[in-house]
Amino acid sequence: MTVTATPRPTGHPGYSQTMGRVPASAEVARKLVRTALAAWSQEDLIEDAALVITELVSNAVDHARLESIRVVVTRPSEKFVRLGVVDRSRNVPYLRTDSNGDNTRGRGLLLVDALTDRWGTDRYRWGKQVWGEMKCD
Repeated sequence: MTVTATPRPTGHPGYSQTMGRVPASAEVARKLVRTALAAWSQEDLIEDAALVITELVSNAVDHARLESIRVVVTRPSEKFVRLGVVDRSRNVPYLRTDSNGDNTRGRGLLLVDALTDRWGTDRYRWGKQVWGEMKCD
């Protein structure tokens, strides 16, 4: 599947893009996040936001049902940027607190929890959006 890197503004203020449910989509999602944050003069958030969106996309790649996901970057208020990934699975992710031995998989939400001010899941009749919000300057 080919992954495109063309961000499409979906209204003010927000960016979203549908992409394949493949690992390469993480890089496309990071570019979309960088574009949005630069447009909103929030460059200081870019590094942490790139890590957050990478983890959210990775979870969707591993657990979603259909062949595509949607990455959404919005400003729900003047004080926050929201990074989200929408997929068609209704399974809600949970924060793992077990060490799980030497396994490095399954702990992405710990990173999301550490780098965001708040995170959660919005459930829809047809799927969900997992999101994290970061405070703006």
